[in-house]
Amino acid sequence: MQTPQKIAVVGSGLVGTLLAIYLKRQGHTVHVFDRSPDIRTVEFSGRSINLVMSNRGWKAMADVGLDDEIRKIGIPVDKRAIHLKDGKLNYQYYGKDGEAIFSLSRGVLNRRMIDLAEAEGVVFFFEHKIWDVTLATATLHIGETERGEWTELQYDKVFGADGAFSRIRHRMQRQSMFDYSQEFMKIGYKELHIPANPDGTHKIDQNSLHIWPRGNFMLMALANLDGSFTCTLFMPFEGENSFEQLKDEAALVAFFANYFPDTAAVIPDLVRDFFKNPTSYLAIMKCYPWTFEDKVALIGDASHAIVPFYGHGMNAGFEDITVLSEMMTKYGDDWETIFAEYQKSRKPNADAIAELSLRNFIEMSTKTADEKFLLQKKIEKWFSDKHPDKWMPLYSRVTFSLQPYSEALAIGDFQNQIMEQVMQMPNIEAIWNSEEVENKIIDLLK
Repeated sequence: MQTPQKIAVVGSGLVGTLLAIYLKRQGHTVHVFDRSPDIRTVEFSGRSINLVMSNRGWKAMADVGLDDEIRKIGIPVDKRAIHLKDGKLNYQYYGKDGEAIFSLSRGVLNRRMIDLAEAEGVVFFFEHKIWDVTLATATLHIGETERGEWTELQYDKVFGADGAFSRIRHRMQRQSMFDYSQEFMKIGYKELHIPANPDGTHKIDQNSLHIWPRGNFMLMALANLDGSFTCTLFMPFEGENSFEQLKDEAALVAFFANYFPDTAAVIPDLVRDFFKNPTSYLAIMKCYPWTFEDKVALIGDASHAIVPFYGHGMNAGFEDITVLSEMMTKYGDDWETIFAEYQKSRKPNADAIAELSLRNFIEMSTKTADEKFLLQKKIEKWFSDKHPDKWMPLYSRVTFSLQPYSEALAIGDFQNQIMEQVMQMPNIEAIWNSEEVENKIIDLLK
């Protein structure tokens, strides 16, 4: 246990709430501030992408004994279901038998996490707007409006868990020697909905991540506990096959009939959902340093916002907490060292998962419809099953292991160079699981 301190966490999202539980378990007084209303009292829909929990997230949950509680509100997903334009359906399993990611509704999970944090003794202050922080004294400045009267709230530590557009980071950016970059993607997203059958069952396979890959745009769907699916349409804002072209009902219906004909039977409220729900943006945000002395630290999206195509925004944020907790155990009350070692450990891995997530859009939207790519993945799985000591596919390294993201990225690049040579072998489609291919991979690994 550390010497108890008074700690503020700004942001009541998933990372802020789990961090608050960790800090409370260490004996600290923990206050969580959020400018929004209590999510447990509002309807949550219209701009979410369902979350997937994988090994890194489960470890953070397990370390405070919450994993069993959270599994109750998730659905295991062990494969991709790839819906091709011609109506063909391909399945691509993620890992070994029994390995699965878990589909979780962001709203359901966030509500449950706040309940669990309150049960630990964490105090939440909703509809409290933090406008600034004095870094040297960990003092929060709170008020109704940005230009109105503010009240000062003094803490020993402040954690900025307030997302990609963090107010805490905004103050840190005004220091010299603070690196910051923000890149908006040319692709946005829109939430759609597949309702449950009248008897509450799912209309399509609940244990698959459903993808309709169409090149520079795609549709995906993940199951919810109530029998419904949260669907997300990703596409460019402008140009051919873009949001700007879908301005009226006729254009929208014709577009879906052409590119996603098999969804007509399962998305009955397409027109209503499309024009009711906002078109949301995707951004990649990087910065450094993440900490100020022993007073202030950024965590989760506030320090490394990424795009959602690997399903690792939440998992990476939870792994931040795991590493921070390890540093707290190792260095006790030496918070300056805790913060320094935390950011040093996490920064290269945050950059790596940002790169991996960006690449995975191309894989999901384009490559999953390519027979050559699917064959490559089949060969990798076959070889990995035969030689688990020699080969773990990149997806498994990222999702089903705790290997640092930066190592997974480097090894994945090396493996891909090998597979590029294997795929050039004559008649690879016929000899893909032969001794010749096996020996070729073994030779290239040396």
